[in-house]
Amino acid sequence: MQRLWVTGYRNYELNTFGDKDPKIKIIKLVLKKHMLNLLENNQLDWVITGANLGVEQWASEVAVSLREKYPLRTSIIVPYEDFAGRWNESNQEKYLNLKSQVDFFASTSKEPYQNPVQLRNYQNFMLLHTDRALMLYDPENPGKPKFDYNLIKKYQETKEYPLELIDFYDLQDEAEEYQENQEDNYKE
Repeated sequence: MQRLWVTGYRNYELNTFGDKDPKIKIIKLVLKKHMLNLLENNQLDWVITGANLGVEQWASEVAVSLREKYPLRTSIIVPYEDFAGRWNESNQEKYLNLKSQVDFFASTSKEPYQNPVQLRNYQNFMLLHTDRALMLYDPENPGKPKFDYNLIKKYQETKEYPLELIDFYDLQDEAEEYQENQEDNYKE
């Protein structure tokens, strides 16, 4: 069984504040290409991610959409109970909708947020229950994902654990390719 941990920047770190932001379409296209590559090489059975607004929720949405054609399962794991409890109503609704669509949902702590140990336990759980990671992250532009990135790099010192990074150059390349395809389609 091949399990992929997908994580990365939060929506505000990417300056995407609405669901219709064109950057989200590009990010989802890049995530989809990476997942399809793994699926087509029989290297992906599960996409396992968190529920943070941004890359994690977008990755879940992509994985759920791929189930129509591939035997792919999707899991959301959160670090504590009532994870989205302080989000606004719209974001809570998106969270609950996504939660209802995945194959498996769990929390690594049965308590509401109490301290950072819950977050470290979550990270360790994700490392120990996945076989590789895909991150939308650029080490030159640290943000919240730097904690996951640093933990994975440390883990790689003693274990084989592939990490694939999607950086801002990859997103720019995808945006340019997408734009070219749109222009070509318009000409036809």
